[in-house]
Amino acid sequence: MARILTVHVVSFAAESVRKRTERRRNPKVSFSESNIGNVRRLNEDFVFASEKPVGPLENLFLVADGMGGHQGGDYASRYTVEHMISKLASMETKSPIAAINDAILQINAELYEQGRMVEELQGMGTTLVAATISGSTLYVANVGDSRLYRISDHLKQVTRDHSWVEEMIREGRMTRDSAIYWEKKNIITRAIGAYERVTADFFEVELNPGDRILLCSDGLSNMVEDRQIEQILLKT
Repeated sequence: MARILTVHVVSFAAESVRKRTERRRNPKVSFSESNIGNVRRLNEDFVFASEKPVGPLENLFLVADGMGGHQGGDYASRYTVEHMISKLASMETKSPIAAINDAILQINAELYEQGRMVEELQGMGTTLVAATISGSTLYVANVGDSRLYRISDHLKQVTRDHSWVEEMIREGRMTRDSAIYWEKKNIITRAIGAYERVTADFFEVELNPGDRILLCSDGLSNMVEDRQIEQILLKT
């Protein structure tokens, strides 16, 4: 299955008054797509896109990919996205990173406890990639192996996969063309709800007008190489 969300950055405002005007004119355009593929009968991915404010955030884009069996994986991804929205919406003024991190920690604790108490949900968890744009700055959070790419004149992965194979590669102990890479690629080392504690990675990126942002689950990144994604997005 693949869940894809793209954001096209049209323009930025340079002054406070103009910023409010540009915000009303919607300087960001988003599009989402889901494909269950030919293997699974249930789509365990969940997506959300709002170009309007959500709590202290000027906009919000989320992709989650569940794990832990059909029922648990679907529940974990849906719960995470829906409660990210509701928790952020009820927050008072906070920085984007602080707000997203607080919501992730709360949801992780809730899902982990539910997994302990409900037999059908034991072992569940979900990846999450979250993004928001304020002015010309993109704020990104990720847990697991769902990704965020920035497309300017070329494609660049912003997030870092929390997977066993990518950690081995970063340590110089494996290459992506090795057989074991594809055998072990689905082993993730961080997930929301899977463990009592979770740590999200955060990134800040300065954007340029015309940049595109792609959020996706591994249903896309496992099936389509980065160079192919780049070619497709640069043509659109």
